[in-house]
Amino acid sequence: MLDRTDFLIIDELSKNSRITMKELGEKVHLTGPAATARVEKLEDSGIIEGYSIQLNQVKMGYDIHAFLTIITQTINHQPYLAFLRTREQYVIHHYKISGDGCYLLECKFTSNEQMSHFLEDLNEYANYKLSIVIDEK
Repeated sequence: MLDRTDFLIIDELSKNSRITMKELGEKVHLTGPAATARVEKLEDSGIIEGYSIQLNQVKMGYDIHAFLTIITQTINHQPYLAFLRTREQYVIHHYKISGDGCYLLECKFTSNEQMSHFLEDLNEYANYKLSIVIDEK
């Protein structure tokens, strides 16, 4: 069972996973060793599964950020999934969903031409609804 301090630790690590245990302890009113023990407990219990970095896709050259609602053409999704494995460099997230489509695909592209080529190839395996991100709020 998580307590208030665990939630404070998770909040602080979510903001900055590179924080020192001493700094973390100060923010959540624990000593450095106590903060370390709490973090290890959260890791060991599987609540904290890992640490990651956030990338600026635009600075990396990916100027187009798109969401695609995927509607597969048959009940056999394997051809679509196999196609997607060959285009992993464009995929940020891929979710199986309920509702209007079968999957929600979040993608990144360096140009309209690259996206157009991807969509033409995708259309052999699935229909889609495309949404382009204008701005992130």
